[in-house]
Amino acid sequence: MLTGVELQEALRAAVRRPDPAARLLGVREAMGDCHRCRLCEGRKSLVFGVGDPAARLLVLGEGPGEQEDLRGEPFVGPAGAMLDGMLERVLGLRRHQVYILNMVKCRPPRNRNPQDDEIEACRPFLRAQLASVRPDLVLVLGSVASKALLGEGITAARGRWHGLAWPGGGARAMATFHPAYLLRKPEDKRLTFEDLKLVKAALDVLPPRS
Repeated sequence: MLTGVELQEALRAAVRRPDPAARLLGVREAMGDCHRCRLCEGRKSLVFGVGDPAARLLVLGEGPGEQEDLRGEPFVGPAGAMLDGMLERVLGLRRHQVYILNMVKCRPPRNRNPQDDEIEACRPFLRAQLASVRPDLVLVLGSVASKALLGEGITAARGRWHGLAWPGGGARAMATFHPAYLLRKPEDKRLTFEDLKLVKAALDVLPPRS
């Protein structure tokens, strides 16, 4: 398992590849059979990411749940179905047209929130994924991801754009409620819809990529 300077060099080499799919493959290879934090002890799958490697929009959650752990894919099950509906009905995008991932790649026990040291163990891979996909916009789902990336909980962060940087680039980020939260608190769907309308407006004016 790569660590320290060797890991840093492997990730730098991965994100220098010319093709986004090859860049993500290099990041996944550098991650290997990861045992860099305690979350590896209970996982069934390492849930890396899924979707368009060159997506203009990247969707970021907090960590895999039970269904994600079983299938090895982020945002499946009821929360995934709600996310798919949000993408299609408001943004006009299908799941395969965005890139979807989580802050941590292994399921926390009993679906608890990822702890700070677990997030930090995964952060080099998250940054390398961002640098590989190079999205224009990032949709941040839930307070855990919002605090870790934007420095604010979801109540303070949502409804406005934030700058998000990674080595060699950056994007605008919008935070909104996590689909799993909306399943418990459907009255906040209205606020999420307002956030997604801002994302839709930003997507609509993106210039074509050269």
